[in-house]
Order: sequence, then structure tokens, then C-alpha cells
Amino acid sequence: MSALGALIRRDVHIAVRVGGGALIGVLFFLTVVVLMPFALGPDLALLARLGPAILWLGALLASLLTLDRLFTADHDDGSLDLILMSRMPLELACAAKALAHWLAAGVPLIVATPVLGLLLNLDGRATLAVALTLLAGTPALTFTGMIGAALAVTLQRGGLLLAVLVLPLSIPVLIFGVAASNAAILEQGTLTFSTPFSILCALSLASLVIGPFAAAASLRHGLD
Repeated sequence: MSALGALIRRDVHIAVRVGGGALIGVLFFLTVVVLMPFALGPDLALLARLGPAILWLGALLASLLTLDRLFTADHDDGSLDLILMSRMPLELACAAKALAHWLAAGVPLIVATPVLGLLLNLDGRATLAVALTLLAGTPALTFTGMIGAALAVTLQRGGLLLAVLVLPLSIPVLIFGVAASNAAILEQGTLTFSTPFSILCALSLASLVIGPFAAAASLRHGLD
């Protein structure tokens, strides 16, 4: 457990330092949300209606932007080979690296959501609903994206392959995240907040179980 904690602390420290990638994701998230009101115009009702989808889409793209750093840096400096040869199970190491990535790149997106919600004319209830769905859904984006990052780490053009692999797997998370946010905001229709939110949590739990094993298998096969 001490080795696991050390790996998490190391990856978080690398991610939050200058050039580590976490700040890039937050700035990209901010850029997407700031530009949307200029593209949609001054219609405040339209901004409020599309606000949850804009925040979720920005979070998805920001998460995808930083996923290529999950294993690439370790592969370049030889740290990944040491992790493969260590006595720590590779599945646990992959889970630790994904958790560190979420803490460094996913949590800041959630923290920034209340501020960015003001730019999209979202009230406190709507902003809280979006932040709660991001808290439940962004782990699924990270642990699912980890599979694509592991597959692409040994390829020359892994960034393109990462986007092709991860985007289709992230669509269900995006759909149920936006559906849960809209259900909490609109409070009408047959769809309640609990139904899509429960599915969103189930997707995160499933990715938490499947992601480390699939990523570990991809790394073993690709680095042999």
C-alpha cells in the first residue's frame, strides 16, 4: 500500500507542476465554456438550456486532451518498465495512475464548474446538479480512457488512436450525464434524476473494475 500511495503522489505531483497537463485541461475547459456564449448569442434562455451539455462536452474534451500523458511519459523515461517489473500487480498500478490522473485533471474541472456555470446563466440548483453528475461521471471517462492510453502508448501516432478508441466509449457517459443534469433542472417529464444518475454511477463502477485489467493486459501485450 505504501508503494501504491507513493505512485499516486508521484503522478499527482508530476501532473500539477508546470507542463504536467492538469493546467492544460482546466484552461481548455475554460476556453470551451467561455467561447460558447459568443457562438450561441445573447439568448440567456438558450444558454441555460444548453449549459449542462456544454459543461459536459467541455469536460469530456478536456479529459481526452490529457489522457495521452497517462503512460507516455513513463514509457519515454523508462519508469513504465520498472512498474512492469515491480512486485506490485500491474492492475493496481494502472488503477493508481488513473486515480492520480482523475485527482489532478478531473477534480479541478468539477471545482471550476460553479464559476463557469455563471457564464452559461445557470442558477445554483442547475450548477450543483451538473457538478454532482461530473463528480459521478468523470471517473468513468478516466478509467475508460486509460484503456485507449495503454493501447496507444507504444504506437507512433497514439494520440489519434486514443481519440478514435475513447470517444465511442465515452458517449454513454456523456448521454446519461447530460440527461441527469437536465432531469434535475427541468423537474418535468417521466425521467427523474435518480434513473440516469444511477446509470452514470454504474458506468463509473464498471469502468473502475474493467479499466485496470484491460489496460494492464494491453501494456503487457504491447511492451513484450
